[in-house]
Amino acid sequence: MRAARLSVVTAVAAVTALTAVTGCTEKSDAKDGDRIINVTATDSACKTSKKEISAGHVELSIENKGSKVTEVYVLFPDDRVVTERENIGPGTKQRVTAEVKAGTYQIACKPGMKGTGIRQDLKVTGGSVAQRDPKLDKAVADYREYAQEQADATIPLVETFAKAIKAGDLEAAKKAYAPSRLGWERTEPIAESFGDIDPLTDTRADGLEDGQKWTGWHRLEKSLWEDKKIGDEEKTLADQLVTDLKDWQNRVGKAEITPTSMANGAKELLDEVATGKVTGEEDRYSHTDLSDFKANVEGAQKAYELLKPVAQTNDKALTTELDKQFAALNTLLDKYRTDKASYDFVSYDKVTEAQRKELSDAVNALAEPLSKLAAAVVK
Repeated sequence: MRAARLSVVTAVAAVTALTAVTGCTEKSDAKDGDRIINVTATDSACKTSKKEISAGHVELSIENKGSKVTEVYVLFPDDRVVTERENIGPGTKQRVTAEVKAGTYQIACKPGMKGTGIRQDLKVTGGSVAQRDPKLDKAVADYREYAQEQADATIPLVETFAKAIKAGDLEAAKKAYAPSRLGWERTEPIAESFGDIDPLTDTRADGLEDGQKWTGWHRLEKSLWEDKKIGDEEKTLADQLVTDLKDWQNRVGKAEITPTSMANGAKELLDEVATGKVTGEEDRYSHTDLSDFKANVEGAQKAYELLKPVAQTNDKALTTELDKQFAALNTLLDKYRTDKASYDFVSYDKVTEAQRKELSDAVNALAEPLSKLAAAVVK
């Protein structure tokens, strides 16, 4: 679930921790100031320093001068996501590196993290981006294969979940809920890049836009755990969830993937953990947050490991730190497993505030160096 689905009050609290570790990314890694687009976001405007740039790597230097938590996106004309940075707190700055080909795009700011955003056009000129290191081409190809494998593996699991709901078997449906989400959570940036699938499948009640019907996993989660009932509507919604996820499965192979989108996606997954799973907001009825948490970390680590051969050459100190922090976070998460051979974790409502703080600190310790990965792979 996109971290932007958080209520603004909760997000402001979560962003305080995030911005504490991302402030050090304000130093530009760009070698040429012409490759930087300054983005100034307020509650009512989205100002950009450039309307045109040549193809290649571009760095967005983002400052939120508004009073609301915001997001900034680079979008294709059909609203697919090139890159994004979520949960940018008031008065804070962040940087994000992206790769763009010739064409037309839009830069969008979303104050309050809802709606279609305030947009500025961006024209990218030039025939194509510079030739990549073959190792990065391999990383992209391998990640695309990984994303497809995760989508393919998800369908039978979500079909098991739907089958239990349609049979009216409350306990079987509860048991199937968390496993059905793992592949999605590992590769969520790919799903979110399409724009229209995530709202159908993974929106929470407080993330609904005006007039939006609530569908997907969390709508069913509420019925199973809080309402403790399965009716005709839930059975229909179970079928719809399968249909929507098969749409995702069929689209994964068409996703726009670049080395920088992989790196930024890894950081987004950590932000998802920090602003949803650690707070207990994500799976608020089932308290299966730690299963999603682990899947997010695994997805981020997969993207990192595929990019590591190049990142290690360009910035060995960074990869040494990332190895250390991934290991520390995984070790900490393993303390909460109830079955070492599976994805069964303790119910998150049993995790104390002190333990949540420990988890949050470990996530933040990883998120800080991970925010530098995109810049490291394009040096």
